[in-house]
Amino acid sequence: MSDTGKTKPGLIETLLTKYRGTFATLVLIPISFWYEAYLKISRKISFWLNTAPKKHGKRVENVRKQLEAWKKDGCPEKLTTGRSGWFAMSEVIPSYKKTNRKIFLNMRDILEINEEKETVRVEPQVTMGQITAALNPRGWTIAVLPELDDLTVGGLVNGFGIETSSHKYGLFQFICESFEIITPDGDVKTCSKEENPELFSMIPWSYGTFGFLTAVELKMVPAKKYVRLKYIPITSQEELLQRFDEESNKENPHDFVEAIVYSHEKSVLLLGDQVDKKGNDGPKNAIRRWYKTWFYKHIEHILNEGKEKIEYIPLRQYYHRHTRSLFWMMDHVIPFGNHPLHRFFFGWAMPPQLSLMKYFETQTTRELREKFAVTQDMLVPMSKLKASLDHFHDNFNLYPLWLCPMAVYDQPNGLGMLHAHKKEDGTVEEMFVDIGAYGIGTTPDFDGIEALKKCEKFVIENDGYQAMYAKTMLSEEDFRRMFDHSYYDILRDKIPNARKAFPDVYHKLSSKARIAPSEFKKMKKKKI
Repeated sequence: MSDTGKTKPGLIETLLTKYRGTFATLVLIPISFWYEAYLKISRKISFWLNTAPKKHGKRVENVRKQLEAWKKDGCPEKLTTGRSGWFAMSEVIPSYKKTNRKIFLNMRDILEINEEKETVRVEPQVTMGQITAALNPRGWTIAVLPELDDLTVGGLVNGFGIETSSHKYGLFQFICESFEIITPDGDVKTCSKEENPELFSMIPWSYGTFGFLTAVELKMVPAKKYVRLKYIPITSQEELLQRFDEESNKENPHDFVEAIVYSHEKSVLLLGDQVDKKGNDGPKNAIRRWYKTWFYKHIEHILNEGKEKIEYIPLRQYYHRHTRSLFWMMDHVIPFGNHPLHRFFFGWAMPPQLSLMKYFETQTTRELREKFAVTQDMLVPMSKLKASLDHFHDNFNLYPLWLCPMAVYDQPNGLGMLHAHKKEDGTVEEMFVDIGAYGIGTTPDFDGIEALKKCEKFVIENDGYQAMYAKTMLSEEDFRRMFDHSYYDILRDKIPNARKAFPDVYHKLSSKARIAPSEFKKMKKKKI
């Protein structure tokens, strides 16, 4: 034991900590590649043979049988999906994955592409990478297609989803035409604006606390071959705030808007438009080729040059432009990952699976990550963007930051768990900004937990929201201030066995419900 009472790390932990990047490169990357290859082949076979719809009916019936068995046993335990907690996008793992009764779904197929109706119907474990691979060659896409290949439809519905087209179309939930859900009582319900509209409006952000999502129908829009992407280097915060607000206006013709902030004053505004042909005003850049510079580094190079630039990027590559480097988080896992030699020899398999990275995390790296690392998306009104950027600078001093505008339009059946915030002039605040903070805090004596508490308090006071995938230190009282529970509580009482089957949202997301990977490994299976 050390003087502080902590156990000294063993040889294996020391090696995994010191040579984390090398281990990720030589072990995790190959395993991740072959696992992904297996999934892609199995999905394609199912899609080509058109067996998915028939299998879907059997899978739904299998879920119903599992729920019937749970009821016959007297509903003794809370329920959770059988999908491993290691696959969650969060840096932490739900502890209830070890203690609750597992209901296995195994639903990862695209069920139907209806070009006449302009919709695609998918199962909840379908990923964004699957959707672009299936739709783009047919000339279609979905209006809001969130970044990162492995994000699932179910996660984006039950949590939240956003992309650089959200200033036009709103959040991912706004392009959902219908949901199929199985309640804890075993009832299969179709929910849309016309059928079960109350449940339809409350499913987004509910984190699976009404039932098990089994299918989602998404609105498609025509897709073009390229994105004409304009990079605008900016050297003052004042200019960024003005330009970003102007370009994010819902009447603005641009298809895609985002900004990458590299310091308190320096940033790059990116404006994208879908086009069928490459123009003469810029080169084609296939940014997803394995040997290419990580995208955020490419943008930083343009910032340092100080000149506006236009490029034509293949549509599917644009959608997954940040995947290889997980925005910029891979820089902390494999510091030499953007080196030309590493990109040339290993770029084809980047990034390694997040689940594997969590599983092989050592106690030392976990403690360092919990103290210094930040993985958060805070959603604030556009009118509060300056105050928010200043808050992040003063309390985190973490760069780059990702800015993505999103419209939060009022809906016929309400906004579910979101509040309809009003501006000082009394009008409804419709344009918000997602501030994505991924990296290492560098303020003097930085403490990640204390900084997060201050940030959450700031977001509540400024009428914002915290993305539900992220770590939270909110109390239940503050969580209910942030999210509107007024109808959520009523609907939970209306659905038979909902409260017996699932804890409410807060108790699935709180710091007590989601623990570090190392602690998850130690947990023993037990009944509630």
